[in-house]
Amino acid sequence: MATKPARADGIADAIQSLRGQKVLLDATLAALYGVQTKALNQAVRRNRARFPSDFMFQLTVTEATNLRSQSVTSTHRRHGGRRHRPYAFTEQGVAMLSTVLKSPRAIAVNIEIMRAFVHLRAMLVAHSELSARIDALERQYDSQFRSVFQAIRQLMEPAATPQRRIGFRRHE
Repeated sequence: MATKPARADGIADAIQSLRGQKVLLDATLAALYGVQTKALNQAVRRNRARFPSDFMFQLTVTEATNLRSQSVTSTHRRHGGRRHRPYAFTEQGVAMLSTVLKSPRAIAVNIEIMRAFVHLRAMLVAHSELSARIDALERQYDSQFRSVFQAIRQLMEPAATPQRRIGFRRHE
């Protein structure tokens, strides 16, 4: 029984920012398409002319190391590590994958991925519009409201994740 592809809101969580671009990694795409990462990359290699550097790029050693440390994956080959650095696909690269992978699942997944990218773009536009409005209000009113605007800006910033201590605590 085939599983349903992920929804756009779930895919949006997998989209990462690398080199100033929003990308999906090859392993994430392979999982969404229901194929092995090796098979996805092999299909891309067979159609390399369709994937210029602005559609897909391979992570540098540093980027791959940082990614590995963030996701806490094994670095040893016998324990799930990779032989090659991951590939990152931009929105255009994901769209190009639809010409390489033609299964019904691949088509459904591509539609959801495109929706996720559109949703992210809409959120960025809404956030920048809100920021521009606050800037305009701040210029319009004098310094008596400056503290109010500063408080609003602090609320708009993403919350910092609290540091968790690992280990046992001794209660005294």
